[in-house]
Amino acid sequence: MKTLTQHLAQYAGYHRDKRNILTHLVGIPLIVIALNALLSRPALWLGPLPISPASLLTLLACLFYLRLEWRLGSLMTVLMVLALFCGERLAALNTAAWLGWGIGLFVIGWAFQFIGHYFEGRKPAFVDDIAGLIVGPLFVVAELLFAAGLRQELKRQVEAKAGPLH
Repeated sequence: MKTLTQHLAQYAGYHRDKRNILTHLVGIPLIVIALNALLSRPALWLGPLPISPASLLTLLACLFYLRLEWRLGSLMTVLMVLALFCGERLAALNTAAWLGWGIGLFVIGWAFQFIGHYFEGRKPAFVDDIAGLIVGPLFVVAELLFAAGLRQELKRQVEAKAGPLH
């Protein structure tokens, strides 16, 4: 299995334009919430917890992130559970509102993604490696941490492999 640095560096190689990263900071969270909303139906209630395709995918994503690194994986788990919570709230709306919000957020999120890749002049990472779909949210969180001055050693390692931003 690839390391955290390898996953981030490979994904970052497709995202060196600052405008592309900015669009991803908006687009990827919208897509994650939209997918959680759309996949939160149907739900089977086991005690107080709803078990849905969204909750199962969230669990698998969190296990992936935790396996890569405990610290960043823990943060990703909190954020993914928050996105699941938001998606479940949208799924609790009537059918028209649920589909409107879910599909609307999904389309808007992908529009941001494709605008960013227009700036980048390069196709999205998932086209060459499907793992880019799960690494995208991790990349967004890592970029926010880097911008806050955190995880600078990880940033140096990623940029050493992917190259600097432009």
